Amino acid sequence: MKSWLSYTLLVIAGLATQLSRGDQIIVAVATNFMLPMERLETLFENMTHHELAAAAGSTGKLYAQILNGAPYDIFLAADREHPNNLIQNGAAVAGTQFTYALGRLSLWTREPLLADNLSLDVLASDNFRWLAIANPLLAPYGVAAQQTLDTMGLWQALQTKIVRGESVNQAFSMVETRNAELGLVALSNTTAYADFAAGVLVPPGYYAPIRQDAILLTRGEQNPAALAFIHFLRNTEAREIIRNAGYSLP
Repeated sequence: MKSWLSYTLLVIAGLATQLSRGDQIIVAVATNFMLPMERLETLFENMTHHELAAAAGSTGKLYAQILNGAPYDIFLAADREHPNNLIQNGAAVAGTQFTYALGRLSLWTREPLLADNLSLDVLASDNFRWLAIANPLLAPYGVAAQQTLDTMGLWQALQTKIVRGESVNQAFSMVETRNAELGLVALSNTTAYADFAAGVLVPPGYYAPIRQDAILLTRGEQNPAALAFIHFLRNTEAREIIRNAGYSLP
């Protein structure tokens, strides 16, 4: 196993040899992280002259694509398990996995009648028809939503009201378009929303920590741009972008 120091030295060497034009990478990104990813992409390209393209999807879907040979260099997942499994499958580089963000879950609505004095108590009421969540089989935020409802003793009682999106972004879209009155979504989905809406944070004790991990994939192991981006995610400017997007930092 190569030490983290070895990768840092490779990053420095890669950056030192770059001229006006750098290398290219494709980063697989959990959909909840796309807003800060757009800002990180701009900053990274300006700082390094490398070129970055992001491919968004649910963590489970991106994981399956990686195992099937998708040409990704880095994986920014919404959990720890999928990156760790990629190491076991030989698709990712051991020693490069780290937590880049801690996700937070929010109950969110665009319905004026529900927005006033919004609280988690509304989930036990008859004041809504549909609750949007991400699919727990595909998305870690869906797992967190299910755990929240389990904690409240409502998971089974709400089965006829729950609608599932493939990703937390799809669950957010259902509420945004008012096809569902309520949604358990990522706080990061809601922070930049400018139209009328209301949200309340779900207490962190209601669900297991959403530790979002990054990992270098084997395809990117020799790519200076991939090594540079892994290093870049840890710098002060990148961490501030992540914090401002509604995440906690490890």
